[in-house]
Parts: sequence; C-alpha cells; structure tokens
Amino acid sequence: MTDKNGSGGDLPASLEAAWGLRNRPAKGPRPGLSLERIVAAAVGIAAADGLAAVSMGKVAQELGVSTMSLYRYVSAKDELYVLMQEAAVGAPEPLAALENGAGWRAALTEWAAAQRSRYYAHLWALRIPIGGPPATPNSIAWWEQGLQALEGSGLAEGDKTSVVLLVSNFVRSEALMMSDLATAVVTRGVTPDELAASHERTLKRLVDPARHPGIARQLETGVMSGPEDPEYEFTFGMGVLLDGVEALIRRAAGGPGSPGDQGGGAKSV
Repeated sequence: MTDKNGSGGDLPASLEAAWGLRNRPAKGPRPGLSLERIVAAAVGIAAADGLAAVSMGKVAQELGVSTMSLYRYVSAKDELYVLMQEAAVGAPEPLAALENGAGWRAALTEWAAAQRSRYYAHLWALRIPIGGPPATPNSIAWWEQGLQALEGSGLAEGDKTSVVLLVSNFVRSEALMMSDLATAVVTRGVTPDELAASHERTLKRLVDPARHPGIARQLETGVMSGPEDPEYEFTFGMGVLLDGVEALIRRAAGGPGSPGDQGGGAKSV
C-alpha cells in the first residue's frame, strides 16, 4: 500500500530515503545539507568517539546547522543509526567462490569472512540495536548473497535462511567479543597478551581444583593462554558450524545419518 505521495506508508522516512523513495524535504531545506552529509557526519563521530557519542545535537554541531534542521531529513536517532550502519558496512563484494563454482561451503565461508571484515572496520556499528529483519538495501544485499552461497546445497528454502542467520549471528558475536576485548585493552592500558596473562594469573588464584576440575585442567595444560593464530577461533567456529550444515544437508538428502539410515537416529529435517 502507498500513501498519497506514492511511498510505502509503513516505511520510516529514513528507509524510504535509503531506497531512494523519498523526495527532498518540502519546507525549505538548508542549502548544502543532505541526508548523506548528516549520515557521514554521524559515522565520523562514531568512528572517533564511539556510538554513544552520536546525538542529533552533536551531528548538527559538526555540520554547523541547527538541531531542528536535521529532523527534516531523519525523524529520530534510531533511524539515523540504521542509516549509519547502512553506510558503514556497505554492500557486499562479489564472492569469488560463487564465480569459480567452488561450492556452497567455500562460498559461505568467504561470505562470513567478508562480513566479519566489515564489522572489524566499524566496530561501533555492532553497538547498534537490532530493530528487526533486514530492511535496508545493503542489509538485504548481504542476505541475498548468503542465500546465493547456499544454492545447490539441497537445503529447503527455510533452512537456507536459518543457516544464513546462524552464520551471521556467529560472525557478529565473534566480532563483538573482539570489540569488547579491544576496549578492555585500551581501558587498562595493556597489550592483548598482557591482558590474557593477567586473566590466567587471576584464575590460578581463584580456581579450586575440587570445585572447578575442568578449568583446573585447562590451566595445567596451558591452553588458557590461547592459540598463537589470531584467526584460530573464527576458523574453528566456522568449521564446526559448517560441519553441522553439511550433516543437515546429508540428512535432507537421505544420506548417512538420515532417518532412513540404519546406523543413525537423527530426526527428520
């Protein structure tokens, strides 16, 4: 359904603007002011001082305009957040794995790594609350590319969406954890290795082997220091996730581990 101006009445004005469905403000917009400039200024503030530093007043000050003039372009800070994320994360690049026919597993791994890279470049964007399903052009483009990565996998359409959501949530969670650790490093004025060593010393003081035998074994074996490869946790997590997707595909195809297989008791997909 459309309103009298021909736009979708249930779309926030900022999303209409993101899709190119909204005209310039009708009541005397300030010369030189635009939604693009407003979003760029907000992104600059977030990159320098974090998302919490972004306010309509701060953005207006950065642009040298009145706060009220911003509301002709974006109706609320929550809508500004959406457009900031849209601008910062951007659209996905083509997947080489799709172009060379490397298969769904390679394509989904490349898709996840690309998404992670964008998050790492704009860690403040991870602090934006998720207000609903993908609705902006770039977020829908990432969703579509994730689905394309699973073409030929044999999964049902609903399961494809579930897999895309699962992998996307893993990527977001891993990047958010790295963001938190980076903040802790800066706040404490230490290196990542020093932070890890401090945590290990604290655990050795507090852990009782009788009450926490599992953690005590971890401390004894030295694994609490973490792997030398900084990519290990991401690579390990993606491998485990995709092994599970592969098992799901085999079950859906009636292969080993499917309900019809004598050696497996898996549930039907």
